[in-house]
Amino acid sequence: MTETDRAAPEGLAVAPVRRTGRAFAARGAKGLKAALTASPIATLGGAIILFWAICAVLAPWLAPYPPNQLDPMALVDPFPSAQHWLGTDQLGRDILSRLLWGARTVLTVAPVAVLAAAVVGTLLGLVSGYRGGVVDALVMRVGDVMLAFPQIILYLIVITKFGASALNIVLVIAVTKAPIIARIVRAVTLDVRNRDYVAAARMRGESTLHILLVEILPNARGPLIVDIFLRLGYTTIAIGVLGFLGIGLPPPDPDWGGMIKESYGLLFVYPHMTLIPAVAVSSLVVGFNFLATGIREASFDV
Repeated sequence: MTETDRAAPEGLAVAPVRRTGRAFAARGAKGLKAALTASPIATLGGAIILFWAICAVLAPWLAPYPPNQLDPMALVDPFPSAQHWLGTDQLGRDILSRLLWGARTVLTVAPVAVLAAAVVGTLLGLVSGYRGGVVDALVMRVGDVMLAFPQIILYLIVITKFGASALNIVLVIAVTKAPIIARIVRAVTLDVRNRDYVAAARMRGESTLHILLVEILPNARGPLIVDIFLRLGYTTIAIGVLGFLGIGLPPPDPDWGGMIKESYGLLFVYPHMTLIPAVAVSSLVVGFNFLATGIREASFDV
């Protein structure tokens, strides 16, 4: 069995032939579309994500009220009504409006944070796996140190110093997720760095950057895309937890986790105030997980 035919580590299948960087995005989109049509789970997950994406984009037009508008009359009967389809919260704010605007927050912060983590983690994984030796050991040990810090503790340190904001959430999530992504890319890089087409690129005098991005990176596309969707689900949970703990986005901007926190004490009196945002968080997490599972089950073409 040749080096090219050698089996890849489980869960990190790699391509047996060279794939150019030019085809990276095109093949990824084509494979994702194939997975959506071939797997009912992926289709359902994609539909859930698309639903919330539409809600987020069209929130200014779909929301019946401004998200922070108070309705003192609704405090008498906050349950769902013709005026407030999902009811109001303890301050008389329309829950449907806050839910739609809150979707914008989640679907902006989570993708930006995961994308930042993917970019940093991919670059670190490529360099670490390709260079090896001291560089590999240094990158992996720094990653171990970062993973040793619980995300909540790290975020508490950041907001104590700089205050709560969407940017700080993105930075903390990117820093804590990047080492995990780096390990995935590193594993693929270690498997393909000695293959014939990589050796041929070195003999042609190609630069290290060209070899990393054009010869090696396309082989990590499949595992990377699956992991990104999983990370989006985990990040959605993290944003909700931060909001629930009161250290997420500062009020009064709508935040699903913050909505749960604000109404948690009234759960047994007005359960809709807590359950509706909780279901929203859960559904979006399920959507990301379903899509990642469907892609994996459909044997994503990597």
